[in-house]
Amino acid sequence: MTDNKTTETTTSSLTDKEREAIAQMPYEEARDKLIQAVQALEAGGLNLDQSMRQWEIGEALAKRAQSLLNDVKAKLDAAQAEQATSADTAGTQSNLD
Repeated sequence: MTDNKTTETTTSSLTDKEREAIAQMPYEEARDKLIQAVQALEAGGLNLDQSMRQWEIGEALAKRAQSLLNDVKAKLDAAQAEQATSADTAGTQSNLD
């Protein structure tokens, strides 16, 4: 009996150094470089390899930017929850401990 599942292999043109650089980028830099990658793709004129590379760069940058946004959202949610808890106990004996 043979297995009909296909194995999908992912090859990337990004080097470890490039991946590390993206992983260290602040949000604004990742966003700006993502915009550049999208513009390069939209402008056309790239061969298939160049297009794939821009797409891979864009994917890595988008993941980095989204990760940073998720981190900020989690911090804001935690701060709002803490503020709500503080507001619930404002003026009560429990906040004097």
